[in-house]
This record gives sequence, C-alpha cells and structure tokens, in this order.
Amino acid sequence: MSLLNDLINLNLCETTEKIIAEYIWIGGSGMDLRSKARTLPGPVTDPQQLPKWNYDGSSTGQAPGEDSEVIIYPQAIFKDPFRRGNNILVMCDAYTPAGEPIPTNKRFNAAKIFSHPEVEKEVPWYGIEQEYTLLQKDVNWPLGWPVGGFPGPQGPYYCGAGADKAFGREIVDAHYKACLYAGINISGINGEVMPGQWEFQVGPAVGISAGDELWVARYILERITEIAGVVLSFDPKPIPGDWNGAGAHTNYSTKSMREDGGIHVIKKAIEKLGLKHKEHIAAYGEGNERRLTGHHETASIHKFSWGVANRGASIRVGRDTDQAGKGYFEDRRPASNMDPYVVTSMIAETTILGKP
Repeated sequence: MSLLNDLINLNLCETTEKIIAEYIWIGGSGMDLRSKARTLPGPVTDPQQLPKWNYDGSSTGQAPGEDSEVIIYPQAIFKDPFRRGNNILVMCDAYTPAGEPIPTNKRFNAAKIFSHPEVEKEVPWYGIEQEYTLLQKDVNWPLGWPVGGFPGPQGPYYCGAGADKAFGREIVDAHYKACLYAGINISGINGEVMPGQWEFQVGPAVGISAGDELWVARYILERITEIAGVVLSFDPKPIPGDWNGAGAHTNYSTKSMREDGGIHVIKKAIEKLGLKHKEHIAAYGEGNERRLTGHHETASIHKFSWGVANRGASIRVGRDTDQAGKGYFEDRRPASNMDPYVVTSMIAETTILGKP
C-alpha cells in the first residue's frame, strides 16, 4: 500500500509539462455527478482554451443508444486537490452534437439570466449553506448511529464535539481543506442538528459562479467519502420522524440591497418571491415536502412567510440587516438536493427581472 500511495502522490511537474484534467458533468438524475480524465500538453487556466469532449449519454440516462453522443463544454476550472500539481478539475455542461443544451443542462438557462444587463448591473451575491448526511456503507443508516437503532434525541449534536456527538469530522475537515485548495470560496463548516449530518457554506459568490463552485464542492465531497468508504446523501429528509431534515439555505443580496436604504429593496424582492412561491417550491428540490412541514426549523411548504431572525419562516431577514437597513436575506426553502444553477438564477429572475 505504501508503494501505491507513492505512485498516487507522484509529482508530475518533475518529469513532464503534461497535466491531467478531470472533466465533471451532471448525469441524468440531475444529482449524479460523473467525471473522466484526459491528458493535456500543458497547464491551462482559461476554460475556453480547453477542448470540448463527449461521453456516452445512453449510460447516464441522457441519450438513446442509437444516438448516444453528448458533448461537454468546459465552463470553469479548479485546482485538483487529489492529483495536485498543475492538474485541474473542469466543471462542464452538456449539449447535443448540434449544439443544443440537453434537458438536464440547467446551467445554460442560468447563464442567460445572469448575463442579462439588469442582472449584471445588480451584481447578485450568493452564499449557499449545503447540508448533507453521512451514511454507513451497505446499511444506509447515518454514520455513528447504532445499526437498526437510534442515538439519543437531538440537542447535543449541533456544533458538538466528542466521540458520542460528532461523527465523520475527519471527512468534513478533509473536504474543507480540499475545497480551499481547489479555489472554491468555501466560507465555513459545522455539525448539524441531526447526528451524522453536517453543513458547508459556499460564498459569497457572484452569479453563475455560485452554481459552479457548489457543484464542484459536491464532487470533491463525493470523492472524499468514496475514499473513506462512507455514503453521501443529499436527501432532504433522510430519517423520518423527529429528526431535522437537510436543506440548502440560499443567502442572497444585490448591489441595491447592499447600499443604504437597501431594506426597502429587500422587502420588495420578498414580496415578488411570495407571489411566485409555488413556482419556486416546484424547482427547489425533490422530496422537499417531507422536509418543509412547519417543524424542525422550517416553514410549511404550503404557505409563504418571512420574518426577522425567524428560522421558521420561508424567508429570514437577519437581525443585522434589519438594524443596518441594508444587507441580504436567506431563502430557507431550497432542499439539500436542489440544483444551484436553478435556484440562484430563479431568485435573480424573480427579484430583479420580475414585475411586482
């Protein structure tokens, strides 16, 4: 095993200018991340300098067998924390050979919204709180829980420390450092209310980059849990009953909201979101009805609400924002399995381009 580790950790820069680029894309379920690697002649920092590539869409549920080729376009580059050196991770989106975005390519429409002059002018910032659950392999039961049984009730686990409270910290810390190495603007981590559940935050990120960074952060987490022999779940309610679900609270502000008097812009934006509540809920993740019950720090899926410092509301305005009269707000409705391209662009479209 020591020889294997030596080979894995070889520094290619000592012998060749060639690099390895890991192309990443989203599969047919909308949540399954796929990737494959190719050799390039030298270091690359601009995704437009990377070649397009293709994959077998019939094996990912994205194309029929008789016309299976799907083309991936490089969109964002990150440093590779696994191979290191000059090697890179490449976030891609998917197209037909004719150049049309395939149905599961949600980035394409998001990029159109974020390139709209009115949206660009507002410089939308996002901070996404990605919750997730670590599961024991083969038994599909949270890490640290007795197989077939339950731990003590919620209370001591949130931001807790100790072998009986924090399960999987080494995975979480490895992910934190790997994201920073990759160039992802990961801003923090914490243990969540349900044991075996954790959260990381990505942001502030501007426009389309919020989606790119969150997807690559998810990919890195999938790879780390793979190494650790632990299963990663983004299910919004992995354990039924009196246990917290998992969300992806999305913090948001525009240039107008961050300036003096921005609280009035925030309130108008919240009003617009309320009018589009059903449309947003429909796009905020599968199985979200199991999580948004009005309990466990959620609002009911059937009713739109907002409040200052209220974690039981659809939209929470922070106490600091309320007192300063400017800042940001938090959309608490998105589920942990939401597509960040969809959620971030939809919030911008509704609040900036939408009419009151």
